[in-house]
Amino acid sequence: MESARIVGGLARYTGDLALAEDVAQEALAEALVTWPRDGVPHNPAGWLLTVGRRRAIDAFRRRSALDARYTALAHDLDEGGAATGAAAPVDTGDLLWDPDRIDDDVLALMFTACHPVLSPEARVALTLRVVGGLTSDEIARAFLVPTATVQARITRAKKTLQAARVPFEVPPREAWHERLGSVLSVVYVTFTEGSTATSGDDLLRPDLAHEAVRQARVLAHLVPDEPEVLGLLALLELTAARFPARTGPDGAPVLLADQDRRRWDRDAIRRGRAALVQAGRVGCGLGAYGLQAAIAECHAVAPTVEATDWERVVLLYEALGRLAPSPVVELNRAVAVSMAQGPAAALALVDELVGSALLAGSHLLPSVRGELLARLGRTEEARTELTRAVELCGNTRERALLEHKLRGLGS
Repeated sequence: MESARIVGGLARYTGDLALAEDVAQEALAEALVTWPRDGVPHNPAGWLLTVGRRRAIDAFRRRSALDARYTALAHDLDEGGAATGAAAPVDTGDLLWDPDRIDDDVLALMFTACHPVLSPEARVALTLRVVGGLTSDEIARAFLVPTATVQARITRAKKTLQAARVPFEVPPREAWHERLGSVLSVVYVTFTEGSTATSGDDLLRPDLAHEAVRQARVLAHLVPDEPEVLGLLALLELTAARFPARTGPDGAPVLLADQDRRRWDRDAIRRGRAALVQAGRVGCGLGAYGLQAAIAECHAVAPTVEATDWERVVLLYEALGRLAPSPVVELNRAVAVSMAQGPAAALALVDELVGSALLAGSHLLPSVRGELLARLGRTEEARTELTRAVELCGNTRERALLEHKLRGLGS
C-alpha cells in the first residue's frame, strides 16, 4: 500500500493519474539502482516522491518545453535529497512524509479511479491495480475473467480519465454516493486477496488485508450512516479475527474445523459485531456485505464447527444469492447445505454449477466437489476432482493442502 500512497501523492502533484503511476514506477526503478550503491535515504518515501516529481517534470518538458506548468513545478523542487540519496532536507515542505495528508491522497486516489465516467468494471479494475497494487492476473482471478480483459479495461480506463480531464480530488460529499459502491468493491476484493492469496507461497497477505480493514474504518468514519459501509467493516473485522488461527507455524493452512478458536482475535470479533448491529440499525435490512458479515458472525460465536448454526448460514446464503447472485455464493451455499443437510443435497447444487460452466478454470469448484464425493464414498470420482483442483490452484499453500487431501484418499 506504500506504492498507492506514493502514486496518490504524485497524482495530487501532477493532476494526472496515468502519469503519476508511470513516474512512480520510474522512481522505484531508480531506487533499485541507487539505494544499494549509496544507501537507503533517511526518508525513502520522500525520496521516491521527489524523484517521481522530477520525472513528472521531465514528462511535462517533453510535452511542452516552455509549459508554464513546468516552470511553476520546477521552481518548488528541492533537487538535493533526490539526487544524492542523502539525509532528508531540512525544509522541503510537503516533500516530507505526512501520514495524514498521504492518507487523504489514497482516499482521493480511490474516488478518482472510481469516477462515474468509467464503467463499474473499469473502476474496480483500475483501482485495484493502482491503489491495491494487485497484478492483472490477481484481478482476473478475483473476477473470473481472462487477464487480457483486465489489462484492456485498465488501459481504456486511464485513457478515459485523461481524455475527460478528471481532476484528482476527493469529490464533494454529495457526489460520494454514486462512487461508493465501486470503492467498497475495491476494499472488499483487496481484503479477499489478502485473506486468501490467489497465487504465491503464502496463504495470507496480512499487510494487504489489514490495509483494507483500515480503509473500511476510514470510510465508516466518513459515512457512518451507510449500512453497506458498516456491513463491509463488520465482515472484514470478523474475517480478519480468524487470521491468527488460519495458518500453522510453518504457514500451512489450517481448516476451519481444525482451528484453535481460542486464538481468534476477540477484540476484532467485538468490533465486527458492533459494526453489524449498527448496520442493522441505520439500514432497511442488511445488504450484501452485511449478510456476509452475519454469516461470519455465525462462525465467530460458535464454539465448534459442529455447534455452528448451519441452518441459519444456509438461509443467509439464500438471501445473499437473491440480493447479489454469483457462482461463488452458490458454491458457498452448497458447502453450508452439506453441513446442515449432508453431502448428497449439496452435490446436487454443485453439479448445477458444473453444468453452467460459470466457475470453469477455478480450483474452488472441483475442490468442493471432490470433498463431497469423498464424504459420499465415491473415492475414484473424488480423486479425479481433487487432481483437477490441484492443477488449477495458483497458491502454493492451498495446493499443498489439496495434495494432502488427495493422498488421504489412498491409492
